[in-house]
Amino acid sequence: MTTETEPPRPRRRAAKAVGVRGSLTAWLGRPLADFHLLLAVFGVLTVLGLIMVLSASAPGEVADGASAYSVFQKQLLYVGVGAVMFLIVLRIPLRRIRNYSMMAMLVCVVLLGLVLTPLGTVAGGAQSWFTVGPVSFQPIEAAKLALALWGAHVLVTKRALLDQYRHLLVPVVPVALVVFTLVMLQPDLGGTITLGIVLISLLWFVSAPMRVFGVLATAAVSAAVVLAIGSPYRLKRVASYLNPEADPTGAGMQARQALFALAEGGFLGKGLTNGSSKWRYLPNVHSDFIFAVIGEELGFIGGMLVLGLFGLLALVGLRIAARNTDPWIRMVAATLTVWLVAQAAINIGYVVLLLPVTGITLPMISSGGTSIVTTMIVFGILASCARHEPDAVAALRSIGPGRVGGILRLPPPEAYKPPPKRKAVRPTPPPRSRRAATPPPPDERRVAGRSAPPSDYRRRETRRTPPTTGRRTGRDGRR
Repeated sequence: MTTETEPPRPRRRAAKAVGVRGSLTAWLGRPLADFHLLLAVFGVLTVLGLIMVLSASAPGEVADGASAYSVFQKQLLYVGVGAVMFLIVLRIPLRRIRNYSMMAMLVCVVLLGLVLTPLGTVAGGAQSWFTVGPVSFQPIEAAKLALALWGAHVLVTKRALLDQYRHLLVPVVPVALVVFTLVMLQPDLGGTITLGIVLISLLWFVSAPMRVFGVLATAAVSAAVVLAIGSPYRLKRVASYLNPEADPTGAGMQARQALFALAEGGFLGKGLTNGSSKWRYLPNVHSDFIFAVIGEELGFIGGMLVLGLFGLLALVGLRIAARNTDPWIRMVAATLTVWLVAQAAINIGYVVLLLPVTGITLPMISSGGTSIVTTMIVFGILASCARHEPDAVAALRSIGPGRVGGILRLPPPEAYKPPPKRKAVRPTPPPRSRRAATPPPPDERRVAGRSAPPSDYRRRETRRTPPTTGRRTGRDGRR
């Protein structure tokens, strides 16, 4: 029951909702809101990944006679290296990163070629690793980032000519096809898919015609069919996706066990470390199928937390791209965001049996050295793009570095300066003859709408006689 001095309860709730919405809108309108949100997503994903890698890998390591913390210690070491690279990239000016993108792309192509030689190491059925002592890395992860940076640089540089197909497609698409070929020779279908996502994102954000995407989609489907038919293990994966019950202990085992783990988790989950799928029931549980462990131990709430974090990453990354004025930063931020979010969607998609199994890791959460370091570098570039928003640049230069910038000792970002407009150069007129350069006399006559030549002027001057007053005379002077 309400009183005269107390407003009705629905009105109070509506006013409170409006107040919360207004406060959230005001906070999101702050200059460094995207930077702080990105750091929050980065920190939560890092901590969640370390916890889940430890929980998912410990039973398998103990069963193999190793330490329960062996995989976790390696992951913690790679996270430390990635954190250092995150801080280094955050301090490097984006202009310098853009200038070195072409060299990075060249180095990645060379490494992708060398990994197919005896210098490369075979692991998991693919020759895609370099091993130096206890450290191993995949050049494909660096190639994804290099393609995004270099491709954006080329397309932005040629943006005035992109209405022509030869400038739109060359040299980005041929170089990408060379990289695709080198990766498929390893073979690594998951890496090829993510590279294709990077290429399509670049062309999409540069507003390529839809017919280009139609051609690319046709070529991708045709290549996928050919690769699936030409490789027995890929054909088994496709068959198990279409009918998981056909081979429950073989090709369809991973998909079935992942669904069982998610079903056992329920709404709240079994509790951290209490899952049973990691006890040799689900292969590659701490890398490719770690989302199944999250669903089993943390339940529907944990799965929605992961989906919400990547959804927030998509929102923040696209906001960073929309609020920047530098066209290269806009394209890089949007492309990197689509890459990370699409990779997470593919991983979660094949865990819940919406997509065929491709072996793509879940960014920031799955175990993997090269993957986690590269993803942290991507987050560093995105954070630097957030600090280069015009409002953020003005705030950091007028107020100061802020609390986070002061702790990390970040230099102030550079304001975007559009390239100077080129003045139209007028063509140099051809040399004129000396006779044509002499100006015509002031009493120039026009004959039939055209100027008479100078010789005609002189001839007419000799024939003219001074006019007489009173009567009109003829041309020969007679009355």
